[in-house]
Amino acid sequence: MARPLNYRLLFLLLLLAGLAIREVAVELRPSFLRPGLHMLAYVGNTSDGTVSAVDLVSLSRVATISTGPSPSGLRAHPSRPEIWGVSSSGGAAWVIDARSNSVVARIPVGASPYALDFSPDGNRAYVASSEAGTVAAIDTGSRQIVARGRAGRRPWIARASPDGKMLVVSNRDDATVSLLDSTTLALVGTVATVPDPEQIEILPDSSKAFVTSGAVDQISVIDLQRKVLLTNIALGGTPSDLELKPDGGELYIPSANAHGVLIVNTNTMEVGGFLLLGMSPSAGSFDATDNHLYVTDSAAAHVVPVNVETRQVLKPIQVGQNPQNCVTTPGGDLLLVVDAASNDLAVIRPKTASLITLIPVGARPRDLAVKVF
Repeated sequence: MARPLNYRLLFLLLLLAGLAIREVAVELRPSFLRPGLHMLAYVGNTSDGTVSAVDLVSLSRVATISTGPSPSGLRAHPSRPEIWGVSSSGGAAWVIDARSNSVVARIPVGASPYALDFSPDGNRAYVASSEAGTVAAIDTGSRQIVARGRAGRRPWIARASPDGKMLVVSNRDDATVSLLDSTTLALVGTVATVPDPEQIEILPDSSKAFVTSGAVDQISVIDLQRKVLLTNIALGGTPSDLELKPDGGELYIPSANAHGVLIVNTNTMEVGGFLLLGMSPSAGSFDATDNHLYVTDSAAAHVVPVNVETRQVLKPIQVGQNPQNCVTTPGGDLLLVVDAASNDLAVIRPKTASLITLIPVGARPRDLAVKVF
């Protein structure tokens, strides 16, 4: 004879199961899905003069914004819902309001700007004009230029020191860096570097700057207090990118012709390690939440995760045809990769090392930035 169902027990089991599923879902849900938060990715499309806005909650492109020819140097403002960047062929900086996804300001800065940096407090934006040999300081509130300074020949990047006192500007045709006062943009020093200086990283205590070369397998180390060159470090591979560990202890340098990542100890100023990655490592992004470095391989169509603590190279994650720049979102929930050949943005879940989706963007995407508000 069949035993009658205990409906009370069944109801209790179903209730407990539902609560357990809800708890797991909330625990595993990315932080950007918490109520009241918006997270968008902005991708600069170099060939069509637009920026694509991608909603990372709905995983869809929500706007295509005309910014001017060759958008570059995309940066999220530290405190306001704004994305800043430059039009390299248009000689201007521009500002996108992330709430309306529209350009709200264009500021002429000089011919051929390629990058933009903010002061630590976000009150100023700094842009080097490569053809004019100048640096402009923009008040981010009024969006007006409040100072101009001279750099060397073909200045590439102007980086603000973490203490907010100095700008470090790489001059490609001079093989120098210019050191400028961040308030007045007056020149306070010039230091010789490796040929074709390009990318710059500055230690959190503002004591040293590391400058890559676009021509030789070396990196320059500059003492910012004494304003002198400390050394040129031989790398064994031409730098493709430069990523600083948040505590400032190590630099990670993807190198396409070395087929891996070179690791520089910033205290001893020596190469302290090398990790073989693949065919053509191009760009990296460091996720401080799990001490992982993610490196795109532009020739192998994948991204390689690296555990920098254990020096372990993990299984590559397949993405588009020609992955270039990448960035992790705040909290490390997502890894975003732009692909210059397939014209899309790859969205990856780092915890499972899985590709979630590919979102079409504009023509020849390159730089990207993420804004949470």
